[in-house]
Amino acid sequence: MHLMKPSSFAKLALIFPLLSPWLAIAADEVVFKDKAGRVLKKSDLVEASGNFTWEIASITPVSEEARKEHALGRAAGQRGDHRAAMAHFAAASKIAPTWPYPLYDAAFTFLLQKDFGAAYEYYRRVDQMAPRGFFTAKTAVHALRMELNRELPSGTYLSYVSLEWEADKQKVRQAAQAMTKATPGFAPAWKTAAMLEDDLGRRLALLESGLKARPDEETRGFLLLNKSLLLHEQKRTSEAKAILGELALAPTSPRDIEVLAKRTLAQLEQR
Repeated sequence: MHLMKPSSFAKLALIFPLLSPWLAIAADEVVFKDKAGRVLKKSDLVEASGNFTWEIASITPVSEEARKEHALGRAAGQRGDHRAAMAHFAAASKIAPTWPYPLYDAAFTFLLQKDFGAAYEYYRRVDQMAPRGFFTAKTAVHALRMELNRELPSGTYLSYVSLEWEADKQKVRQAAQAMTKATPGFAPAWKTAAMLEDDLGRRLALLESGLKARPDEETRGFLLLNKSLLLHEQKRTSEAKAILGELALAPTSPRDIEVLAKRTLAQLEQR
């Protein structure tokens, strides 16, 4: 069994690399002010210069016993032993009830077994435990809820996640494009199709289509991050900065989106 990990689709799905090595910004002046009056200063951008960790820490320290049970569960999952995997994840969660990781991997195990109702419930619990984001939990909750509400065909999210196992980028591109036609209301497919599109005009159109497809906050953030970088490439840097400023200040932005928006805005400020 392949257990979920940060990937090119779910992690830093930015089309362009960051623009330059990080340079410290000394002056503490206002960089951006949103409509609600929230202010982003250059010192806020400096704070975003560290490495971002996708695994959100537990409220309380995670014991070695819990980590061992979780590791055993992942190993069992890799062997395809779903029952043993779930037993170890349950044990790890019992030992460390505020640690989202065992529940997250249990959710993915349910997903692989096509128990989409249980997968949704477990992903939802993870999202409640880590409201600022935990790997792809927000996207999973949103997509599976749409499936359960019959707004998407059952199995759409599993089909999308399965693209991670395909090494041929051309096949991934074709599959993503096919998904945008078959399920135009599924925003992650538009994001992936855009990420693999070379033509700037078509890429922007794909991003816009994804933004119109009612994306979850995680997917929306990456769509907008990619759009801002594309606008910068088109010499529309003021528009790019506005998008990044809004993402950095929005209370609903997942933590990784906030950090990436600040980092990218800081680099644009240096241009």
